[in-house]
Amino acid sequence: MDPTTPSEKSLRSSFSSVREADSDLAQNFTSTKISSYSKLGEEVEEAVDDLPSPPEMATQTQFIPPVTQPNSRLHGCWFPAVAAEGFQGWKQIGVKGRQASKSYGDLQALKIVWSPAPLIKKDPERPPPGQSAIEKLPAEILDQVIDHLVLDVPPNGVSARNVDLMSLLLTSKMLHSATLNALYKNITIPHSRIFRKFLSHIAQNKGLGTIVRRLDFSHFNPTTLFATASERATTRNLTPETLMQCLELTPFLREFLAQEYIEDEIDANVLRKLFFGLERLQGIDFCGCSSTLFKNSFQSVLLSDWPEALLISRLSLHKCITLPSSVFETLLPRLGDLTHLDLAGTRVTNEALLSIPHSAKITHLNLAKCKLLTADVIIDFLAHHPAVQNLVVLSLGADARSHQLLNEEDLSKLIPVLPHSLRSLSLKGSKMAASHIDLLRPLTKHLEELALGRRLKITDIDRLFVPDESNDGNIGQELEWIPHSLKYLDLSDYTATELDLITMFGRNTSIMKKYSSPLEVIEVTDDLYSRLAKSPVVKQLGWTVMENGSRAWLVRVHNAEDGPRDSGLRSWKMGASFWGMHKIPIACAEVGGMYGSYMFKRKL
Repeated sequence: MDPTTPSEKSLRSSFSSVREADSDLAQNFTSTKISSYSKLGEEVEEAVDDLPSPPEMATQTQFIPPVTQPNSRLHGCWFPAVAAEGFQGWKQIGVKGRQASKSYGDLQALKIVWSPAPLIKKDPERPPPGQSAIEKLPAEILDQVIDHLVLDVPPNGVSARNVDLMSLLLTSKMLHSATLNALYKNITIPHSRIFRKFLSHIAQNKGLGTIVRRLDFSHFNPTTLFATASERATTRNLTPETLMQCLELTPFLREFLAQEYIEDEIDANVLRKLFFGLERLQGIDFCGCSSTLFKNSFQSVLLSDWPEALLISRLSLHKCITLPSSVFETLLPRLGDLTHLDLAGTRVTNEALLSIPHSAKITHLNLAKCKLLTADVIIDFLAHHPAVQNLVVLSLGADARSHQLLNEEDLSKLIPVLPHSLRSLSLKGSKMAASHIDLLRPLTKHLEELALGRRLKITDIDRLFVPDESNDGNIGQELEWIPHSLKYLDLSDYTATELDLITMFGRNTSIMKKYSSPLEVIEVTDDLYSRLAKSPVVKQLGWTVMENGSRAWLVRVHNAEDGPRDSGLRSWKMGASFWGMHKIPIACAEVGGMYGSYMFKRKL
């Protein structure tokens, strides 16, 4: 008998949330079928009084009649009885069986003897209100200090967020203002009730809306509160109209992060507001939005009068697979300030790619699985276009089972023109040859992530980590050898039958040895996970196996003598700490929710 209720099943099947976990091991994720926020709408914690319990006190009282009317019960006073030695306050006295007194001042008199409360001497060194050292800090520094207390993502579904910030709101006027800025600067919306509450706040106090810089729907789960679409439609918490109202009330918005679960709420009016009506908007992410309504809304916006230039610098249409090519041919020529562009899995064309303005300074570019692009245009674009001369992240990955972008000849032309600024490169799905190792070697001196294509042998790949042995006894090449900088190597193009594990774990190969450091993570195909997890050789060589969704990794285990593990945090990862992300981040934020799933759980 399956104990899972139908409602639980619907929750688990409707949402997949991934977060990086704090651990001594890389690639260690917490993955759940529902968002970490989901329980917020279902469970309400009872209020907990953290004050110390009052001591047991005598409740015997004595009535003292007035002198002038000794028989009156209407006049006079109640006092603690003389025998009530433990009396500490009127609030503990029972009146008709109930503690009815409203007084909260503890009396110190015993046996009806009163004494004044001791005076508290004021510390002469204590600054007057508003003049403490922290309140005198510049606003920019105070914002940075308070930002360390902000939790964008709660540790679990029932923990209250930002409790410390609630206390700061009551401290002083200066800290109140700075704390409000921290609370409202980046808004994370886990479900529609939170959105309605947020919208109500900024509608009642429009000043709060001017603080908002980011609207983040990456954790949004529509089934947290309502199991069916009809229930959600009835409540009308998050609709195109309320979303539009929210955008009207947040005029200084800089980042709008959406995903497939709110795609039908992004209508033509919302799109016009995002592209034309928010002058300070810099980052837009429509990750996974591919519904018919979303596509039709985008197509209707194309009929509008577009300005010659858009101020958007970071754009993600990751896996927006239904958008027509006309969307990219309209958008890309207007993005002169572009720095981050994720078009993975889209219908972007050669013409649209080449139309990117020369003034753009692209550092992050994802063209994975863009089947309408051709190798010759991409090579020419990377070799000569001024916008991509300082690339840091580049993905040209493809699924070789359905499409091949780069063959051997294409790679021989491409690899030499790649900039030395690169830190992450994906050539997954390409057709490689042993000769490409010599071309890749210079790149490994500054690359930290490298995804290789097919057709290589383990002995070929091993040459990335050690110098070639000289047959004539000349050791000059070995002495001039510059160690590699790779932290992550993707070998997931090789199936369980193609990857030569005997050679890979053998004595004559350096990949799995300690001196292949700083190599820390090797991605393998997911069908190897169970086989490697049972292998004692993996543990003997100082590695372990991790998996998440449809991805699996060999991860180096750090011992005490090895020192602390590299956290993996890099500025170019924009908040992510683990290796091999398939999606380019648009905002500097902790990875989680659906974005975490697209980055680290799903295949290319």
